[in-house]
Amino acid sequence: MAESTIERTAEIRVDRSIDCRGLLCPMPIVKTGIELRSLAPGQVLKVVTTDRGAIADMPAFVEDTGNSLLEWHQDGRDLVFYIRKEAQSE
Repeated sequence: MAESTIERTAEIRVDRSIDCRGLLCPMPIVKTGIELRSLAPGQVLKVVTTDRGAIADMPAFVEDTGNSLLEWHQDGRDLVFYIRKEAQSE
């Protein structure tokens, strides 16, 4: 489910967040793609997932779509990704 709250991390301003915990591949990537299409260039999407496949899949997806992976980290069982939509993205 998409959340529209604006959040600030120590260095990254988050414009939208999605919770993909409990979803398995390819659903975290599918949901990320849908949310990225609704963002304006320069906005940042935070994705939280528990799918370990996202460690390899999310960076590859972000690169393939012309966006930028600003950071990712593990927080307990959660994997947290910060993705900036780029102007020339698909």
